[in-house]
Amino acid sequence: MVAGDLEAELETFGESESQLEGLNGSVVEFEQYQKARLQFVQTVADLSLQKQNIETLQNAGVMSLLRPLLLDTVPTIQQTAAIALGRLANQRMDLAEAIVREDILPQLVYSLAEQNRFYKRAATFVLRSIAKHSPELAQKVVDSGALDALIIGLEEFDPVVKEGSAATIANLAKHSTELAQTVVDVGAIPLLVLCVQEPEISLKRMALAALSDIAKHSAELAQTIADTGAIAHIAQLLLQPDTLLKRQVLAVLSNIAKHSVDLAELVVEAEIFPTILVSLKDADEIVRKNCSTLIKDIVKHTSELSQLVTNAGGAASIVEFLSNNSGYVILPGVMALGYIAAHSESLAMAIIMCGSVPQLKCTLWRETNEDVKAACAWALGQIGRHTPEHAKAVAKSDVLPIILECFIEPGAPEELKSKSKKALKQIIQKCVDLDAIEPLLTRAPGSILKYAVAQFAKVLPHDPNARRNFVSSGALKKIQELKPDDKETLAEYITAINNCFPEEVVRYYSPGYVETLIERVDQYRIPV
Repeated sequence: MVAGDLEAELETFGESESQLEGLNGSVVEFEQYQKARLQFVQTVADLSLQKQNIETLQNAGVMSLLRPLLLDTVPTIQQTAAIALGRLANQRMDLAEAIVREDILPQLVYSLAEQNRFYKRAATFVLRSIAKHSPELAQKVVDSGALDALIIGLEEFDPVVKEGSAATIANLAKHSTELAQTVVDVGAIPLLVLCVQEPEISLKRMALAALSDIAKHSAELAQTIADTGAIAHIAQLLLQPDTLLKRQVLAVLSNIAKHSVDLAELVVEAEIFPTILVSLKDADEIVRKNCSTLIKDIVKHTSELSQLVTNAGGAASIVEFLSNNSGYVILPGVMALGYIAAHSESLAMAIIMCGSVPQLKCTLWRETNEDVKAACAWALGQIGRHTPEHAKAVAKSDVLPIILECFIEPGAPEELKSKSKKALKQIIQKCVDLDAIEPLLTRAPGSILKYAVAQFAKVLPHDPNARRNFVSSGALKKIQELKPDDKETLAEYITAINNCFPEEVVRYYSPGYVETLIERVDQYRIPV
């Protein structure tokens, strides 16, 4: 090799070595850039967990910064960016709307079909965080084509992807009948029922939540679920120890049963009684409430269903449930007793025999929740409205003055006033035990008083003992002291009552008669 060639080769080798050194420097820069991107999305994801950071992140334009990272070449960065967006959307509705405005939904939906299971988990989290806020946002998710991807997600091997898809479907369906129908139309129900049968508890819960949110809207949607044979699979989960699962099982059965007699019968045919009565004593308050709601949604339909529940020990279990609970949780239980009693005389008597009247009285007295008080008054009215025997059982418990207090209480809601007035009317009009309704003569306003006085006018002409007691108890005196608002009707009843007694007795108990007697005594002159 000549000297010139050797020099040229050495020069070329030197240039290659310099390029290699430069390339190595670029690799370091790329690595640093990747680390910076990853650190950024991880920091944003962590900050998004705290509400106090949301405003700052929003002002910094975090949405537009995260969007390109969803298409990053590094899978971990993609997934973490999606998680950060999901957490932001989950915190506030305006941030969910911002994600929609940034046109991020199409990217997420496209990636659901293309990416790995870890990205799919993160993407479904974003979708359900957006959909949960309002029907409008849920519709935006549907319009983005997400439903087809979610249906595919329900068929994934990975149970976490299935769970995320089911949770998103639940958040879509919960808002309206139309959205729920859209979910049904793409074939979600059979796949959700299959998810209920999977071994993973968390997947079962989410699938049940989705079925519940579909079923609640209409009888047609609930029937669609029933037609898949879902009820039998759901009922089998009643004995599962998981608390959150039991909540969902009871909720979906209730949302199916509430719509019609046929659906309620299908639920009962799954042999849920007496199994579910154990849930009335569950340690979890929501399980207890959901169980009583299911019973209420079954018994409201027919006397046959009410009889079945009562025969299984349902009525007695509800009375015990009321004695051990308080507040809004007992409202369905109170309503269940009222529904059972409303169907027939025999069922109302069965309700009386299991100790419901003293318990409803106690609940009415102690509760501060106006809805519960109104339900108690309504239930007592349903029990007492059938026959004099039923009315006596209610009135003898001294509950009428308590119902009256609910009616005349200043500032009481109209619902409570209305239910209390109707209950008083129903019970009084059937009650022939005058001792039980006598206390109402003192405090009842004219709108209630006329019913009480009418009962006295109806019973006294035919019962000598009642007339004697009426005088000795001071009731006759109270009648004479009445100054009725509804003079025409009430005066007629008062006249009928007075006609049951000698004129001098009526005069004696009339206001001012004692003063008249004293005046006559003062004017009397002893004959000499």
